[in-house]
Amino acid sequence: MTTLDDLPIRDDLRGRTPYGAPQLDVPVRLNTNENSYPVPEPVVEAIGKAVAAELRDLNRYPDRDAVALRADLAAYLGHGLTADHVWAANGSNEIQQQLLQAFGGPGRTALGFTPAYSMHPLLTLGTGTRWVPARRGEDFGLTAGEAVAQVREHRPDVVFLCSPNNPTGTALDPAVVAAVLDEAPGMVIVDEAYAEFARPGTVSALAVLPGHPRLVVTRTMSKAFGFAGGRLGYLAADPAVVDAVQLVRLPYHLSALTQAAARAALAHRDALLGTVAAIKEQRDRIVAELRARGHRVADSDANFVLFAVEGDQAVAWRTLLDAGVLVRDVGLPGWLRVTAGTPTETDAFLTAMETVS
Repeated sequence: MTTLDDLPIRDDLRGRTPYGAPQLDVPVRLNTNENSYPVPEPVVEAIGKAVAAELRDLNRYPDRDAVALRADLAAYLGHGLTADHVWAANGSNEIQQQLLQAFGGPGRTALGFTPAYSMHPLLTLGTGTRWVPARRGEDFGLTAGEAVAQVREHRPDVVFLCSPNNPTGTALDPAVVAAVLDEAPGMVIVDEAYAEFARPGTVSALAVLPGHPRLVVTRTMSKAFGFAGGRLGYLAADPAVVDAVQLVRLPYHLSALTQAAARAALAHRDALLGTVAAIKEQRDRIVAELRARGHRVADSDANFVLFAVEGDQAVAWRTLLDAGVLVRDVGLPGWLRVTAGTPTETDAFLTAMETVS
């Protein structure tokens, strides 16, 4: 049987494993930060009609530039943005890959503050960009001074900032974004995949887009919108950035069906985003309950919670799995991550945690 080692694969890909989380058939799956609530039936019907309207013309290519969808996304974001400021693709991962294709590449460097989203180094690898893992504090925080010092040391072409940060959950102080923008010689990408779940008073980097042509804010419909199966991510930036990613995007990369479904979802955003408050309530419940039991827990502005366990986190992960609850081992020694789901799922998780020290 042929293996990867038998193929002339790139040397820097040898020994690597693809990104992925276990997809196991268990009663409670809280490992991938999905929205646990199904799409409401009226929205299902609206999306179905929108998709059906495209079927007869599937012999034709879709709108290559997804202009109508981008206008809808701009209207959702506000901040005076227009379609010219927005670009869309198949998930925010593809958005970030396109950004690295345009602004990274061989001979260039991307920097991120770890622990952070584990796809960022994989995307840099795939685009031939060198990855620099910068550091966070012991409490997973990141101050403006710490960030600037590391950007100054490495002078990266691309800086990734996550707000809220995955897997730790906490949003950045706007001063950190401002300081990195002032110091970084290249592009600054603020990954706001979980922005809709942030606690009151949290400031989005969208507020500082004007006058900062090297700033990019990436978002997704996978989380708050419950549209993970629809695969729709997007960015907001100066129109020149949109021009740049169009140089590297594949032709007709966003299908007519995806565009239609996403537009229908955006048109019913109040119904879809109606679950956000309930999810935040369960997130805060998990934080409070685990702390009451003596666990260290990171503050969270996302739809998940990072919590500490004693000993090997892989053993605690297996204990929870044996109890029918799947959480995420992100490879951070002594820590696990759980998605905030429905009240019933939270009940199951907290019950299972009674067997974990």
